[in-house]
Order: sequence, then structure tokens, then C-alpha cells
Amino acid sequence: MTADDYAKFKNDRGVPEIRIGVKEFKCAGASAPQDHPHIYLEMGAADTILCTYCATLFRYDPRLGPQEADPPDSVFLD
Repeated sequence: MTADDYAKFKNDRGVPEIRIGVKEFKCAGASAPQDHPHIYLEMGAADTILCTYCATLFRYDPRLGPQEADPPDSVFLD
């Protein structure tokens, strides 16, 4: 898998938690120009991970698909 193959998420609303359907992804922080470096995050065996740049808590939700999030507008589209 290349870096461009990973789902990417953002937090324009500043919500404390985003539920996502993958455990490996990229966090952009927010839409440009307020984004932070687009970093790769991997949950491993855990179901949550905190982005060290924007402090968004991402929670794995197996009911969601690989390009889905709750809230839905958290999916980052290039």
C-alpha cells in the first residue's frame, strides 16, 4: 500500500472524537490552510488513537467502511 492509498481524515468542526472504519489512516488536522502535516496513524490492536498534532481522538467503528467517518464531513477529499 502506498501513502496515497490510505484514507485521510480532517476535523474542521473541532469535534473531540471521530469514528472511522479503518485502523490505518492519515490525519490532516483540518482543511487547508489550517491543516497540519498529513501524518500516518496506526491503531494496532487498540480501537482508538490520539493525533499528536491536533488532539483529535479517532475511534475505530467496524460498522463504517474504509472511506467513511462519523461525522461524515470528516473524510478528507483531495
